[in-house]
Amino acid sequence: MNSPARSSYDVVIIGGAIYGSSVAWWLTQMKGFDGTVLVVERDPTYSFASTSHTNSCIRQQFSNATNIQVSQFGAEFVRNFREYMGGSEEVPHLTLQSYGYMYLADTPEFATTLKEAQTIQHSLGAATKHMSRDEIAAAYPFYQLDDIVAGNHNLVNEGYFDGGTMFDWFKRSARANGVEYVHAEVTAITRKGDSVQSITLNDGTIVACGAVVNASGPRAAATAKMAGLDIPVAPRKRYTFIFDAAQPLDRDLPLTIDPSGVHMRSEGKYYLAGCPPDEDPDVAYDDFDFDHSLWENKVWPAIATRIPQFEAIKVINEWVGHYAFNTFDQNALLGRAESCPNFIFVNGFSGHGLQQSPAMGRGIAELIAYGEYRSLDLSAFDANRAARGQHFLETAVI
Repeated sequence: MNSPARSSYDVVIIGGAIYGSSVAWWLTQMKGFDGTVLVVERDPTYSFASTSHTNSCIRQQFSNATNIQVSQFGAEFVRNFREYMGGSEEVPHLTLQSYGYMYLADTPEFATTLKEAQTIQHSLGAATKHMSRDEIAAAYPFYQLDDIVAGNHNLVNEGYFDGGTMFDWFKRSARANGVEYVHAEVTAITRKGDSVQSITLNDGTIVACGAVVNASGPRAAATAKMAGLDIPVAPRKRYTFIFDAAQPLDRDLPLTIDPSGVHMRSEGKYYLAGCPPDEDPDVAYDDFDFDHSLWENKVWPAIATRIPQFEAIKVINEWVGHYAFNTFDQNALLGRAESCPNFIFVNGFSGHGLQQSPAMGRGIAELIAYGEYRSLDLSAFDANRAARGQHFLETAVI
């Protein structure tokens, strides 16, 4: 643990992973904002952070227009990463591997849902195609499609990228621009009436603050509770497997969303697959126990059924991470708490977090610096909607 250099900061960000670091860096890009910023991170190795377990995928295939626009900016940010980060040759170029997502529908009803989403995506400039079973078979003859009615696919600005590098540069550039990071844990938040006054660290240090940003990932509810607030976010386990195939495919495998709930894609010379467990309860913050039966009972059967060439495959790596799961409607919870306006949420991304971090981090920085969203209206993600029972409608949740 190390102590903050100051006793008071304009902005204190609790959590230094992808969202804490995105908000911190974007604050340094806000013209006219010269406030002091402190990021408090309990584990600077980020070993158990959702950011460290991400599959680094990005898609425009959402059904809600705002989610689509958020990801479109994310793709722009990835493609122009060096320029956004200041143009130095030290900043790496990020490659967006545009294999696309392939959603497969096994019922007419699901096919209709995909077609409706494709219409919205197309209206916003996305290159998503709604495909018949025959069209899918012609493009990707390795699929077994007897049960498939239709699908959606997009080969433009949709796929995966190096999310770890993006996170690293958010963090290092924020520091270079004057943001302070400390290794500590927030143990208390002192609130007076409708305003947070200070935070207390685990060594007893009290830090006064003008605003607090909850960027605590799966621990968002615990952080909110210290300020007397509630947020419907909990850790949920998500499993990832890297496997080798005895008979590799002759072309890239899109990120295929199988009706079984299993997804898979190319991963260099290997392949990646993932899924939620069949029973998907909230878990403890430190519960990373691995269910080894999931591969044999769910993942491998789905893979081998959908792609018969994958009958002979071998797992070479596997891990479990946590979604910061919004149990209310599985979408982002952003903005100021109604009862405590200087407490700001950036939580509940439910697996969309890495791809949405450029736009959402920018939006929260604008909200802090200017009191409003300027680049993209993110008000539909208002964190207070859960208390009002107002759902954010999104049908394309994985």
